[in-house]
Amino acid sequence: MDWDVANAMIRAVELKDLSTAAHTWRVTLYAQAVAEALKLAPENVYQFMQAAALHDIGKIDIPHGILAKPGRLTDEEYEIVKMHTVLGHERLVRMGETDPTLLTVVRHHHERLDGSGYPDGLESDMIPQPARRFGVIDTFDAMTSIRPYREEIGEEAARASLAELERHKGTWYCPHTVDLFHSLYDSGRIDWILHHFNDKADLSALGAVPDPDRLEMAEDIIKQTEQRIDDSTPE
Repeated sequence: MDWDVANAMIRAVELKDLSTAAHTWRVTLYAQAVAEALKLAPENVYQFMQAAALHDIGKIDIPHGILAKPGRLTDEEYEIVKMHTVLGHERLVRMGETDPTLLTVVRHHHERLDGSGYPDGLESDMIPQPARRFGVIDTFDAMTSIRPYREEIGEEAARASLAELERHKGTWYCPHTVDLFHSLYDSGRIDWILHHFNDKADLSALGAVPDPDRLEMAEDIIKQTEQRIDDSTPE
C-alpha cells in the first residue's frame, strides 16, 4: 500500500481513539526491531512494519465509546471489538489491497496456535507466519499499555507480559518469536519503546471523547482515501 494512503488511514484511527494511536506506533517500532533481528530483506521489513501500523484499521468501524471505555468490556462489547479484524480485512480488500503480509496480519493477529483465537480459529501453521510473529508483539504491547484499570506499568508490566508469553509459548504464541522478543527486551534494544506515550501523565487524554469536528475529520479522511483508490483503479 502507498504510504500516503496508509498514513491517512492511520490518521483516521488517531483522530478517533488516542490509545489505539499510541499502541499503533509502539507495535510498529517493535515490528521493525523483530524484523531486523530476523534479518529479513529490507522490503520485507517495510511490509511487516506497514502491516503493524495498519493492524487495527478495523477499529475505525468500532464505536469510540467501546474503544475508550475506562473499565473492562462486557461480553457483548468484547464481541463487537473482535470484529475489527474482519472489518479491517474487508476494508482493505474493497480498496484492492493484495499484499499478503498486510492482509494476513490485519485479519489473523488474534489467532492462537491451539485454534482458540479469532476470527477464524486457525491452528498452528495454518496461521500465516507474519500474523504469528505479530501476535506476540501485539500481546506484549496490549499487556503493557497504560489503562485506567491497570496497576502494573513500565518494567513491572513488561516482566508480567513476558512471563505470560512464556506461559503460553507453543500453545497460543509462536515459540521462536517469543524467544526472540524476550531476548531483544533483555538486551535493552526495545525497552525504550515501552515508554513511548505510555505513562500516567498521558492517561487522562486516552479516554477523552473526541469532539465532533475530529470525528468528522476522521470520516472525511476515510472517504477521501477510498475515493483516491476508486479513481486510480482501471476500469
